[in-house]
Amino acid sequence: MKVIEKISSFAGKTFTLWVLIFAVIAYSFPEHFVGLGGYIVPLLGIVMFGMGLTLELSDFKEVFRRPKEVALGVIGHFIIMPLLAFLLAVGLDLPKEVAVGVILVGCCPSGTASNVMVFLARGNVALAVAIASVSTLLAPIVTPLLILLFASKWVDVSVASLFLSIVQVVIVPLALGFIIKKFFGKQAKAGAKAMPLVSVIAIVLIVSAVVAGSAAKIAETGLLIFGVVILHNLLGFLIGFFFARLCGMDLAKQKAVAMEVGMQNSGLGVAIATAHFSPLAAVPSAIFSVWHNISGSLLANIFSRMKDKHQPDQGSKHDMAV
Repeated sequence: MKVIEKISSFAGKTFTLWVLIFAVIAYSFPEHFVGLGGYIVPLLGIVMFGMGLTLELSDFKEVFRRPKEVALGVIGHFIIMPLLAFLLAVGLDLPKEVAVGVILVGCCPSGTASNVMVFLARGNVALAVAIASVSTLLAPIVTPLLILLFASKWVDVSVASLFLSIVQVVIVPLALGFIIKKFFGKQAKAGAKAMPLVSVIAIVLIVSAVVAGSAAKIAETGLLIFGVVILHNLLGFLIGFFFARLCGMDLAKQKAVAMEVGMQNSGLGVAIATAHFSPLAAVPSAIFSVWHNISGSLLANIFSRMKDKHQPDQGSKHDMAV
């Protein structure tokens, strides 16, 4: 088990590298990966199951301790990113499928890696975990409504179908992971040590499937999608940071909100696009999955050097465990 734990830790630390490598391979040899397209939904379910194994009731304590700040973080996330996506889609006159894809990723809940980035940034991890958890639980209701609001200009949107998909892909595996941890704590704890490796493999396969399935269209629109995804993510970080400052939060909380706003559960965007829209609509989410881990790591490094002279160190035992 120690060997698996070490491999899992290594895979987690080098996650972005593996995604990049396999994305390039899938783009160069799509015929070897295109068959994975039918497994995107169960693969994301595995990732969410792993997240459920790490979920604690204590993660929601911050909701009751600081409900206003958690609410502001969640509201900021679900307003800033979808609105930015819509404005970019309209302002840049994006092709229909690309516009829908950018809006899909903008309407998703917080990313699964955001809490780690907040920890590396020396931000308020407890607040970040609460925002990510609440936004994920709200996703079945909020995400379909946002997609309807912002994407119906380009495509027909079925809120009921999207709701069922998100419940199946996110809530059910998340709940299963949480229940198993609750009743089989010892076994779940041992299994959770291997989940970073399993999650990395699942996400690598998801990205490879999307890239392989849309290789030809990526050749035509790849630079445009890359540019829009990067702009969307960076503006999300920037506006999220100043939104938190405007709300009177201290620096550690500003870092947390910035990361939670700017990082998305892009795997969910891929699953929704694949199931309900088109392969090309999944590409922005796949690229976001790679890019936001790169940008998040760089921003965490910058944030870690920033200190609030008027606030004590935000670190805690809980923070160190995340």
